Amino acid sequence: VPSRAPSRAGGMDLAYVCEWEKKPKSNHCPSIPLVCAWSCRNLIAFTTDLRNEEEKDLTHMVHIIDTEHPWDVYSVNSGHTEVITCLEWDQSGSRLLSADADGHIKCWSMTDHLANSWENTVGSVVEGDPVVALSWLHNGVKLALHVEKSGASNFGEKFSRVKFSPSLTLFGGKPMEGWIAVTISGLVTVSLLKPNGQVLTATESLCRLRCRVALADVAFTGGGNIVVATSDGSSTSPVQFYKVCVSVVNEKCKIDTEILPSLFMRCTTDPARKDKYPAITHLKFLARDMSEQVLLCASNQNNSIVECWSLRKEGLPVNNIFQQISPVVGDKQPMILKWRILSATNDLDRVSAVALPKLPISLTNTDLKVANDTKFFPGLGLALAFHDGSVHIVHRLSLQMMAVFYGSSSQRPVDEPTLKRPRTAGPLVHFKAMQLSWTSLALAGVDSHGKLSMLRISPSMGHVLDMNMSLRHLLFLLEYCMVTGYDWWDILLHVQPSMVQNLVEKLHEEYMRQNAALQQVLSTRIVAMKASLCKLSSSTIARVCDYHAKLFLIAISCTLKSLLRPHFLNTPDKSPGDRLTEICSKITDVDIDKVMINLKTEEFVLEMTTLQSLQQLIQWVGDFVLYLLASLPNQGSPVRPGHSFLRDGASLGMFRELMVVIRIWGLLKPSCLPVYTATSDTQDSMSLLFRLLTKLWLCCREENHITEPDDALIDECCLLPSQLLIPNIDWLPINDGIISKLQNKQLVRLQFGKAPGLVGHTVSSQFDAFVRAPGQPKIDHLRRLHLGAYPTEECKSCTRCGCVTMLKSPNKVTAVKQWEQRWIKNCLCGGLWRRMPLSYS
Repeated sequence: VPSRAPSRAGGMDLAYVCEWEKKPKSNHCPSIPLVCAWSCRNLIAFTTDLRNEEEKDLTHMVHIIDTEHPWDVYSVNSGHTEVITCLEWDQSGSRLLSADADGHIKCWSMTDHLANSWENTVGSVVEGDPVVALSWLHNGVKLALHVEKSGASNFGEKFSRVKFSPSLTLFGGKPMEGWIAVTISGLVTVSLLKPNGQVLTATESLCRLRCRVALADVAFTGGGNIVVATSDGSSTSPVQFYKVCVSVVNEKCKIDTEILPSLFMRCTTDPARKDKYPAITHLKFLARDMSEQVLLCASNQNNSIVECWSLRKEGLPVNNIFQQISPVVGDKQPMILKWRILSATNDLDRVSAVALPKLPISLTNTDLKVANDTKFFPGLGLALAFHDGSVHIVHRLSLQMMAVFYGSSSQRPVDEPTLKRPRTAGPLVHFKAMQLSWTSLALAGVDSHGKLSMLRISPSMGHVLDMNMSLRHLLFLLEYCMVTGYDWWDILLHVQPSMVQNLVEKLHEEYMRQNAALQQVLSTRIVAMKASLCKLSSSTIARVCDYHAKLFLIAISCTLKSLLRPHFLNTPDKSPGDRLTEICSKITDVDIDKVMINLKTEEFVLEMTTLQSLQQLIQWVGDFVLYLLASLPNQGSPVRPGHSFLRDGASLGMFRELMVVIRIWGLLKPSCLPVYTATSDTQDSMSLLFRLLTKLWLCCREENHITEPDDALIDECCLLPSQLLIPNIDWLPINDGIISKLQNKQLVRLQFGKAPGLVGHTVSSQFDAFVRAPGQPKIDHLRRLHLGAYPTEECKSCTRCGCVTMLKSPNKVTAVKQWEQRWIKNCLCGGLWRRMPLSYS
């Protein structure tokens, strides 16, 4: 339900809030401490405690939501007996670690690759020892973003691979999976997941003299070592750092630790602030792979101070006496590692939560000087939440203010001093846990009532930047998601309808500048990205259908061509599929049989059961070609789905190749051919369509020299409806996600378990994505099977495009399984799957 949002102040505004159903006695209460985590697939996990009124005990719950469907929450009883202290996603965003105050660590994985179905698979335990820090081991993959080179044409210049060693490797250099945790008693525990499913666990003390660890964090070095930072919670005690090395010896996990230089916070040594901030409340490395920079926050009951420190190599001064005996020259000077303070804030309101950026931005100028056009780049900032309900984005090194958001309880002028504000009576609502998205364009916070808030962070950080600069920021981050495979939902939060056309064109231009090999790798991802952008503007909405149809066409083409086998094993380097493409592009004859005789038909021989099992996919190809040709006379209407195919030579070429393959297969098994309803029994429908398709393809086969189809072709296409029954194409359903409802910049209020607009009608998991028109039969979009008006089979739908398919395969033929393997983990558009309810009434 849209409502008036709090005033936008300084580059941040509230997109939506999602809260639990209000009851006289709410069973959901925030856990203490409350934790949340945000994955690269834009899944958010957070914790609450469920109060059981009968037994008077607490159940510790883990909730997982997709940011596009926040009301569709998956809640699971974690099985933890004590409060959950840590949540941590792995690098792929498909597994989640949870740890509690009793030393139990659990690893959660998707069931059947469904984003709303999770199960605990493995775990480890340090009995009775609360876990204070948790992390997956590093897999050795690190990408650096060069913001200053965002205008470069080559992706290799913008995003470079950094040499970084995994924490532990298997035979052949493959990174070993596992996790590391630090407990309150000063123990470090490492669990390794062997390929056979076995878990190797080892526990070691961080140092000989064990002491209480109230706060800890884990980071990784480029050499494959692990760095652990710890604090006992007192600002008068040093913050300790340890190097941890993990190895496997005789099938057993071994841990070696070494003490590194420690530091005292500056506020404890400053005479003006001595004893003012007795407790260290937050201790975080600036990034998991940045062990040289750490953020510290010390607090009292009302205020906090934040400091940023950096570990540097410095030359050790040599006494003059030793200089005379053995002069130190150049590189021979002894070096020492020393912590130096980079920056510190003034007195602030009390900090309640800290969120760090996940963008691996390469700062070439470590002296905090950043180029003028990138100084407001969102990935440079970290977020601080305060007890008065406000959130500040500050530069991660200089700690200077970049953006600010005032909650309803904290709206005030920017220049009003912190200490002079009158304090309101009663507790204020504030974020107890928060996380930045993987592009730093959104921030999720869970407050003291268990409510989830989603904040937009402006690409310009609230500063006045021209439209080109904002578009450049968004384009740069879209390219980053294209290269890494991360989900780009948080970028779409900032795309206005007027930007869509420009962004799609610029994205295509940048893609076409890359080398052929990279273009092939990213070919499907850019199509999915264009589809999600076009969905945000009414003028481009019809192209969404075209882009999804193109993804389907690419997948079918790859699958059907991969079934072709060379007749002799010692054939040349080109596969039958490559030869098919080459011959079809060279021979421009409009007669399908003349093209066919140039191919080695023995390479196309398949089993009869295989050919029959592919009939539904073959039928889609035939229907779509007929639909396109019949719509050619109406090409002046760009709002008609399929319009962009009429000028897409590459896609028409793919259809032409598939028509030839289908023709050959039809000679082997006629029942696998597409079925057409023709007015004449003697008409060869395949030949007719191939002839018209070839003529259309010849008009646009060269991208730089597209010609208009001649009148004779248009006239022949006009006659098609009188010769063949034109099929209805089953386009994808309109997605039921939240992104399109957020474009007017008004706050949307949501409730967990209730889809928006269905107030009073509780839904178990989600909208019925089948509903396009009441009473219409439903279809499996990927298998092209009709499911009836009220399907009885369990189905799954894509969280991004709304594509629907059956959860279990009805076919056991190898070729069909090969087709299904293409989208078993993710939809063809890259979106995650989620289980749909069985009730479709």
